[in-house]
Amino acid sequence: MHHANSYHIPSTSISKYQESTLTILSYTDFVGEMTAALYGHSHPLIQSALINTIQNTGLNLGGTTLHEAKHAALICSRFNLSKVRFTNSGTEANLHALAGAKRFTGKRNVVVFTGAYHGACYMFAKDKPSENVVDRGDWIIAEYNNLEDARVKIEESEDVAAVLVEGMQGGGPCIVGSGEFLQQIQTSARKVGAVFILDEVMTSRLAPGGLQELEGLQPDLTTMGKYLGGGMSFGAFGGREDIMSVYDPRIGTALVHSGTFNNNTLSMVAGYTGLKEVYTPEANREFNKLGNMLREALQKIGQGTKMTITGLGTIMGVHWLEDGKKEIKSYSDRKDISDLRELFWLEMMEDGYWLTNRGSIALILGTPWEELENFVGRVEAFLMRHENLVKM
Repeated sequence: MHHANSYHIPSTSISKYQESTLTILSYTDFVGEMTAALYGHSHPLIQSALINTIQNTGLNLGGTTLHEAKHAALICSRFNLSKVRFTNSGTEANLHALAGAKRFTGKRNVVVFTGAYHGACYMFAKDKPSENVVDRGDWIIAEYNNLEDARVKIEESEDVAAVLVEGMQGGGPCIVGSGEFLQQIQTSARKVGAVFILDEVMTSRLAPGGLQELEGLQPDLTTMGKYLGGGMSFGAFGGREDIMSVYDPRIGTALVHSGTFNNNTLSMVAGYTGLKEVYTPEANREFNKLGNMLREALQKIGQGTKMTITGLGTIMGVHWLEDGKKEIKSYSDRKDISDLRELFWLEMMEDGYWLTNRGSIALILGTPWEELENFVGRVEAFLMRHENLVKM
């Protein structure tokens, strides 16, 4: 069976004496390019739009373009943004959103949360910034999903310019922020005049208006990326007009936001085509309903075992917990059994399913329910086969 999300990979154990009997392995892709490959490897509408653009428009054009304006208008409408600016990645989106928040407030410190990943130079695995985090002295780290700690760190710390949070922590993988926790962040940020930045680089695909729609949030700024480039490099940040105005080039003191490829033609065309013609609000709701069904099926067969499943919609994580704790609220709860996680990853690949070693799954649009059911069966067989290892 061949799907848009199947990889065909030559075996890596072929010697020159075995070339005549080359084995082709087929994997159903559950990595989904860490949520960016929502449309699969070569969606025909996006592929056609890209080819047409290359042939008739060109690879890239300087300055603003019609393609950029169309994609910006669509994203603002879909995610309720007053203004939006484009970048090359989610990392860049967070970088510029933070710079804008600091300029707007005149303050320096940023509250983030344990386990956060906001891009290549913004990682906070534990209670301090990782080695490659920029501006290492500007961070205040609170415990994820801890309402009181969030309130204290935001309301009682000095010089807080912004609060930056993922509604679901992708690096967990997929640790879900409670509605009460996210609402507390919004309330506390507004109380002290800090800019509330919701990182939706991964979660914008979970509802037509992103996770903020699901939770009834109204962030001051939203950062995005991944699938919104239609499979091409992409990032964006946007929100309140008064905050975004710090980048308005008509103002003499505006922050500079340069980048040759920020609005590159191919990302604009691919992103617009995917969001407008493929991932419509109706398709979005049906797709995430399918993801919820898969997660619930996996949670059911995992009862009584060390396996637990976290996530929302079409993004989820598989965890192997020694203490059998089924609810993972923060990074400190994530105490995976590394050998069991590795065994599961390897045996799922043997069964034809490619997911990340850490256990994250990002479904690709168009994957048949029958294929997802088959995966549930494979996982159940794994649990039975290794009952002595996984049983509580």
